[in-house]
Amino acid sequence: MSIIISVLVTALIIPLVLYLVQKLPIDLTMKQMAQIVVVVVGIILLLSSLDVF
Repeated sequence: MSIIISVLVTALIIPLVLYLVQKLPIDLTMKQMAQIVVVVVGIILLLSSLDVF
């Protein structure tokens, strides 16, 4: 049950953080790099919550 909750929380937090990155007043390239970092960290968190790592 805790695996499902952690996956759902991660799946809800990642789009929220991506939305907040879009609202930042920085260059387009910096936004894209921040989005890539958020997606990579999100994938790592999802895989670790599924006990792949």
